[in-house]
Amino acid sequence: MDWAKLLSKSLLGEERNKSAKNSDGRSEFQRDFDRIVFSSAFRRLQDKTQVFPLPESNFVHNRLTHSLEVSCVGRSLGNLAGERIINKNKKLKKDFTKFHFGEIVSAACLAHDIGNPPFGHSGESAISEYFKNGSGKIFKDELNEKQWCDLTNYEGNAQGFRILTRLQNPNIKGGLRLTCATLAAFTKYPKESFFTYPMQPKSSKIYKKFGFFQTEKDLFLEVAKEVGLNKKISAGEDVFYSRHPLAFLVEAADDICYRIMDLEDGFILGLLSFKDTESLLFPLIAKEKLKFYKVREKNDKISYLRAKVISNLVYQLAEAFREEETKILSGNFENDLISIIPSGKQLKKIEEISIANIYSNESVVERESAGYEVLGGLLDTFINAINDTINKKNSPKSKTILKLIPKQYNYDSAFDRNVYNMLLKVIDFVSGMTDSHAVSLYRKIKGISLPGKYF
Repeated sequence: MDWAKLLSKSLLGEERNKSAKNSDGRSEFQRDFDRIVFSSAFRRLQDKTQVFPLPESNFVHNRLTHSLEVSCVGRSLGNLAGERIINKNKKLKKDFTKFHFGEIVSAACLAHDIGNPPFGHSGESAISEYFKNGSGKIFKDELNEKQWCDLTNYEGNAQGFRILTRLQNPNIKGGLRLTCATLAAFTKYPKESFFTYPMQPKSSKIYKKFGFFQTEKDLFLEVAKEVGLNKKISAGEDVFYSRHPLAFLVEAADDICYRIMDLEDGFILGLLSFKDTESLLFPLIAKEKLKFYKVREKNDKISYLRAKVISNLVYQLAEAFREEETKILSGNFENDLISIIPSGKQLKKIEEISIANIYSNESVVERESAGYEVLGGLLDTFINAINDTINKKNSPKSKTILKLIPKQYNYDSAFDRNVYNMLLKVIDFVSGMTDSHAVSLYRKIKGISLPGKYF
């Protein structure tokens, strides 16, 4: 792969030579960042839980604050990697600076969780479970294998690509019309969910997830062609490409933040002692004198250590990227950067302790359990109502339920029946809800609580 193509400023949905000229001092990649920030889908992340249900005190991360922090780390990683790449590739200096690398990674990081449904990863599992073992099983015979695999292995990453390229500004080709470089860096799993031709099982997680639904397959192919991604599979119509090199930095920024910031949240909420948290962070700090460490309060000490740790990890990851650049550009690097840096073993230890002491906390498990009930219940209610209408079973209940679906999400039964599109429309509506909205609507539909004076 070639950096000049990989850094394409072409906007999805516009011909390259028709892209708007910048008149406000922003690069196209800075415009990507701003468009994401001002999108309604990004704004809803403020009420989507990262790990812990938001407590009344002791502020912890939600999806919005997590995404902002990942974006900051990603910018630093991109700038460091870009500086080394620009210094080696003199021809790139004509059109790019190291900051363009940081801008692309930062924008992709900002959007990396934009497709997450309510209740996070348990929400993804709840949607998958609805089709695998729930009421959604009845649609299996009406979908092809690729469509069915999209639903039974539902992916927030694919939903994110759909949001960025179709659902935001749905009447405009390309949706938000981000640059192809940013969209390619965003797509950590540049493959579809199902392959007609059997593949050998691989341990790398890039083989286990997918990055787009069948409805956005053509849009992804347009992005892949524009930035020059290598194709990993050439059999039939199956789509599987090598990652955009900067996608490894997007993944690394997320890996740093969720490991270190979730650990800090666990300490803030009293799930880990100060001594244990401190002992986990100290090995990740470069050997240097810690200024005024002894006089700080415990919370400040952990925050200070967290900042030092992230700074050190950024340099380690940038160095790992430099060392693996040739392999990455050839499409033959299938590892994650965080596992090959000197601090990889300690980060793995932190992850294991977090699984045992943080992610298994009662409040987290209760929230995940609720996700299955709430999302499964909402899908069942709305899909059944639309299905009744399509099959001309217009019961009063179904008519009433359909009025709750905003116009942009409702399936128009006047068109030919397309079950896959209908199901995705309902998923768009449910997965786009905030945690609070999903719970509130579920309670009202089930008659558990009533609006107005009956609340």
